[in-house]
Amino acid sequence: MPNICHEILVAATAETIYNAITTQEGLSAWWTPETNARADVNTIARFGFGPKYFKEMKVIELKSPLRVKWVCVTGADEWVGTSVSFELHEGDKQTLLTSHAEMADQIAQQIADRGTVIVFRHDNWKEYTPMFAECNYTWAQFLRSLKLFCETGMGRPWPSQHCTER
Repeated sequence: MPNICHEILVAATAETIYNAITTQEGLSAWWTPETNARADVNTIARFGFGPKYFKEMKVIELKSPLRVKWVCVTGADEWVGTSVSFELHEGDKQTLLTSHAEMADQIAQQIADRGTVIVFRHDNWKEYTPMFAECNYTWAQFLRSLKLFCETGMGRPWPSQHCTER
């Protein structure tokens, strides 16, 4: 099965990022303002993208401040049954470089001495399709929005995730 995986370095604590991916306020600030979510296992989080489309995710794992995992229960057919997870690895630059050598350029370019690597996964796709490709690209945009939100307090949630100007 194809999977989407991204790694991004954020100049913020794991706790800050965990709150951004588990609270309604945080999710609204970087993913979609049309969010209805609670940080409780076995709840359903609803994410609206306009008047006619939404996704619902069942929260299946919350391990503060290290891991969050959802399973899509409602949305586009290709999304249903897929899982979305965020693993958070916090540390100083040297520790992060040792554990995530593939991120040497991101680590070298970060001004702050500490940060958190987000390992994002969207797993269990049935096949490679145009929607898979588009979602892979769009997740990268939303992860940039999450990074901006955690570092500056201002993300680029839907419908502005692809915009280049503020």
